[in-house]
Amino acid sequence: MKIEEILERYAAGERNFQGADLREIELIKVNLKGINFSGADLRQARLGKTNLAQASFREANLSEAILWGSDLSEADLYQAVLRDADLSGAKLIQANLTEAYLSKACLCGANLSGAKLERAVLFEVDFRPTSDRRTDLGKADLNGADLSYANLSAALLYRVNLDKAKLCRANLSVGMRQDSFVTDLTEASLQEADLSYADFTGAILCKANLRGADLTGTILVDADLEGAIMPDGTVLD
Repeated sequence: MKIEEILERYAAGERNFQGADLREIELIKVNLKGINFSGADLRQARLGKTNLAQASFREANLSEAILWGSDLSEADLYQAVLRDADLSGAKLIQANLTEAYLSKACLCGANLSGAKLERAVLFEVDFRPTSDRRTDLGKADLNGADLSYANLSAALLYRVNLDKAKLCRANLSVGMRQDSFVTDLTEASLQEADLSYADFTGAILCKANLRGADLTGTILVDADLEGAIMPDGTVLD
């Protein structure tokens, strides 16, 4: 399907492009709010700076797609494949990424506040800040998500739900740059999470709930644990 056809049909009021073959398509800086790309093949598509708010990508394949700076607020990406996708600076506010596959994706500086990422695969995902903004996962739901080896350095994780999540060897330290922000997990829920060998050096874990979490080999040097609930239920002063 050609770019012109999509834009013409969209302008005429059509929104359903379900299952379309859109491999390597280029739709940059256009308005496609509410479009339906469910089940579509968007591998290596270039969709940077595009308005895709409230769009549907359910079970779509977006492997290696470029979505930097795009607006995906309230978009439905249930079980979407985003392997190696570039979502740096994207808006994913309250987006549905339940069971999405984002292995090795770049989410640097993305806004995922309030997003649903239950059971999502985020293996080796890069959540570090960009030069002008931090990655925001505040109040996001990552229950049961796999964040093994993910780089969450300096991310905002205020009140995030990481219950039963896998953060084995994840990096949540403050980072090496002098201008780095502290990784903020204030009031985060990490109940029964796998935090084995994760690095929380200098992170803020004030009032975080770590009840039942696996802290085998976890690095907590200079971490702020004031008021945190430890795995055994002890509350730290």
